[in-house]
Amino acid sequence: MELVPRTSPVVLLLLSLLGLSTGAVIDWPAEEGKEVWDYVTVRKDAHMFWWLYYATNPCKNFSELPLVMWLQGGPGGSSTGFGNFEEIGPLDSDLKPRRTTWLQSASLLFVDNPVGTGFSYVNKSGAYAKDLAMVVSDMMILLKTFFDCHKEFQTIPFYIFSESYGGKMAAGIGLELYKAVQQGTIQCNFAGVALGDSWISPINSVLSWGPYLYSVSLLDDQGLAEVSQVAEQVLDAVNKEHYVEATQLWGKAEMLIEQNTDGVNFYNILTKSAPMAAMESSLEFTQSHLVHLYQRHVRHLQQDTLSQLMNGPIRKKLKIIPEDCSWGGQSASVFQNMEGDFMKPVIGIVDELLEAGVNVTVYNGQLDLIVDTMGQEAWMRKLKWAELPKFNQLKWKALYSDPQSSETSAFVKSYKNLAFYWILRAGHMVRESPAAFVVGSQLF
Repeated sequence: MELVPRTSPVVLLLLSLLGLSTGAVIDWPAEEGKEVWDYVTVRKDAHMFWWLYYATNPCKNFSELPLVMWLQGGPGGSSTGFGNFEEIGPLDSDLKPRRTTWLQSASLLFVDNPVGTGFSYVNKSGAYAKDLAMVVSDMMILLKTFFDCHKEFQTIPFYIFSESYGGKMAAGIGLELYKAVQQGTIQCNFAGVALGDSWISPINSVLSWGPYLYSVSLLDDQGLAEVSQVAEQVLDAVNKEHYVEATQLWGKAEMLIEQNTDGVNFYNILTKSAPMAAMESSLEFTQSHLVHLYQRHVRHLQQDTLSQLMNGPIRKKLKIIPEDCSWGGQSASVFQNMEGDFMKPVIGIVDELLEAGVNVTVYNGQLDLIVDTMGQEAWMRKLKWAELPKFNQLKWKALYSDPQSSETSAFVKSYKNLAFYWILRAGHMVRESPAAFVVGSQLF
């Protein structure tokens, strides 16, 4: 069965990881493998934590498989916590083996970024990252340190996979890493980026919220008019480069949607959002509008059970976490310090990646609202990549997770170093979608 019209390594890896390459349901046994972790001081008073698992394939050595770095969203969501124990790591949040861990196909590198996320921490408030440029600069220091110290991974294909706001960071990191490899300052075999439900062009997402919800009967005419009106206000702020104001209006748009849809879940439109708990005193903001945004977009990544796991058994296992550092304890400050960066688009960075020949794979969940597929398609149409017309002319291909079933799991279109996946029955966390990837209940 032909799945894609090309055999790009990043596409093959994505298909393999998501259980779509052969159409077979993956039932991977969990085996205990080698793992290491450490801190890297990326700037004065700024310390970033990483955790590496070596691949555990019964038929292949880790050196025969790629290395995947996973970046969480938020910003402020922890890769070593949520991505590791809730999505693709070897153990689940009950510390039981995950049958669908990605370790059978790749070694996994989880990094808590920006600094202050997860077990990463700052010693002074002025050390938090304020924008994408600082996030990228910090990651370059971490990656150089990592590859210098773990030379066994320098020749292994290295992919950056991402989720949500992590996709925005992945694009920026990917471009700078490509340049560093070309200049010889970082020794690694950079193979591409995978942008999952990514915050590449926030305004395209906001502008599509109303039409998307209206098309699935979650807004009436009046509700559509209200959401569209505030979306135009966000657009005006973005066009004027008033990004903090745009972030505030973005929050207003979300509030309007919740009111008009009876609390639709921004991460899966077929479910409803749980009532938001009161903000804990340790997570106070000076700007009230950020409280609601933080609760919706970061707190769900560090629920009480996961926090207890990370600050309890995992902390004891790692042994290197400073006494005054708690997992997720600085995430609110991470989110607040990045406020001016939220609504800035990075379409131009994706263009540069494509023009440089870097493999770029975009994928999106059908049921996601916060980064809906309509918005993703809209920013992709804005790309200036010379090969985009040929990409657009292609007819998409259907993908199946079960060869015995006619049920379609996804569609894909790819040309040269660009691929796009439409993931059916998946929300924002595509990695958890049972129908699309047969591995859980929603993916990136």
